[in-house]
Formats: sequence, C-alpha cells, structure tokens
Amino acid sequence: MLRAGMQNLCLMKRACLAKTPLSNVVRTLATTATASAALKPQKRLGRGPSSGRGGTSTRGHKGQSSRSGNGKPYAGFEGGQTPITKRYPKRGFTNPTAKEWAPVNLDRLQHWIDQGRIPAASSPENPITAKHLLDSKCVHNVHDGVKLLGDGALELSSPIHIVVSRASKSAIAAIEKAGGSVVCQYYNGLALRDLVHGRTDRKSAAPMRKPDILWYSDSRNRGYLSPLAEVESRAAKRAQLRGSQPTVEYPVFKLDDMLHVPKHAQSLRNSK
Repeated sequence: MLRAGMQNLCLMKRACLAKTPLSNVVRTLATTATASAALKPQKRLGRGPSSGRGGTSTRGHKGQSSRSGNGKPYAGFEGGQTPITKRYPKRGFTNPTAKEWAPVNLDRLQHWIDQGRIPAASSPENPITAKHLLDSKCVHNVHDGVKLLGDGALELSSPIHIVVSRASKSAIAAIEKAGGSVVCQYYNGLALRDLVHGRTDRKSAAPMRKPDILWYSDSRNRGYLSPLAEVESRAAKRAQLRGSQPTVEYPVFKLDDMLHVPKHAQSLRNSK
C-alpha cells in the first residue's frame, strides 16, 4: 500500500509539473535534472572481443601510438632525433662569485640632495648609506651593493660623506675635492639586508675571500680595512668618548721613513 501511494504521488507531481509553465516552476534541488545530452556513456576498453573494443583496445598493433604514456611530448622534443639543445656545445659559464652592483652617478646624487630627498648635512659620524639611497628611490634595488660612479662630477657641489660597497677612482676624487669623504665597506647578503631595514643588533661580517680582503684593505679604494681608515675610525671613537676634542693630525709616513733609508742614499736616489 505504501509503495502504491508513493507511485501515485509521483504521478500526480509529474502531472502538475507538466501543466505548469516553465516560467512558474521554482527550481530546487528536488526538481533539477541533468540534461539528457550532457552525459555520455563511458567507452570501456579492453573488456573482451564481444564489446567491440577489446584486444588492443582500439590502439592497433605496435607503434608509438600503442604505447602507454603517449601523451603530449615535452618542450623541445624533435621526434627522437638529437634536439638542438644537445646538438651544439655549451658556451660561456655562470660566475658564482660575480656581483651585481646598483650604480649611482654623482649628478643623480646631487640632484637628490638639491630636492631634499637625501640629507645634505652628512658627516663622517652620520654618512649617507644604502638605506638613504633606497628609501629616497635614488636606487630601486641594492642588489649586491651600491657602486658610486663619477658621471656628472662637475655638477657635484655638496661636501657629502657616503659609505658604499664600491666607488670608482673618478667618484672618489670628485667627492674629496668637494670636501667630502668616501668609505667602501664590505656587506654580505645578511649585512646588506640589516642595513636596508635599519637593524643594528647584529655585527657585520668581514670579507672572507682573498680578492675582497685585498680590495677593501687598499687605501686607494678607500677601503674600510685600510690602515688610514682604521686610524681615522679610532680617532673618531676616542673623540666621541671624550666629548668634543680637537682633531689629531696623524703624520703621513713615507716609504723611505718606514724602511729607514739613510739620508745619503736618499740624496743619491734623488740625483738619479
């Protein structure tokens, strides 16, 4: 009785839906149905010869098309012959120790100072660093460090004090002629990131490779490891601890004085 009642209810529901226009039918989960053309029966392969798709499963005998995994080939596949990427020898190499510097020219630096985007009142105690250059958009990325170049040296008029990773000879000469100073300091990846983010709780790493040690120890490059830079830094620290003290003039030792060359030998050398 229950089953017959359910069948009658379904028939009555279908009759009501048939008489009701489609615009008045409220679509619910109970009334939705999949279109008859949306679903197609699955083609079952390899289920015996009586199915019509047994045996070789419509792939035929042998050949590339009958193999498994016969999908889309990888990029650069040339049908089995040696591809062009392997046909010719390699050329060049990737230098693991190469550095990518962010260049800054003197004319751009002076233009930023004139606009007030970089503080003009710099000093050896508060120099211009890569953080100032990046925050002011003078450089858009520090990469492996900032390198100061000498283009536009005639436009430089401010006595600036700057600390960068590298500097050219012309840039050093132009800045020192204007009354400023340049210090080239080594930064590894972590130290450069701390400098840009203003973090000072970690000590900066020292250079480990011999070329870096020699470069930053050369006073001609204004390296921070050179003896002249060490003397100036020690004098600045002592002056800071003692307060405002007059600057101490350190004598410039000549090579003959350091080697203790006698005076008569110096006169003979000068006469030649």
